[in-house]
Amino acid sequence: MIDAAAIPRLARGVKLREDTVRGRWIVLAPERMFVPDDIALEVLRLVDGARSVGAIADELAARFAAPRDDILADVTEMLSDLAAKGVVSA
Repeated sequence: MIDAAAIPRLARGVKLREDTVRGRWIVLAPERMFVPDDIALEVLRLVDGARSVGAIADELAARFAAPRDDILADVTEMLSDLAAKGVVSA
């Protein structure tokens, strides 16, 4: 389980790329590809190996004028799920 103090980064071999031909963003991983929804994309753009999960939640709460605790819970759950799939590590 990833917590607010964790500093997530994309796992080795995983890349977030814009697919300009199809007009969408994709997550490329060895032998896999994901198409993140708009919310996941906002989170993944902030996963840089420098920001903590808490800092990501702070940024999103300020950007979207939403309750930080709700965003932190959602971000933590999403990143934990992606970590279980080997997409991010912390």
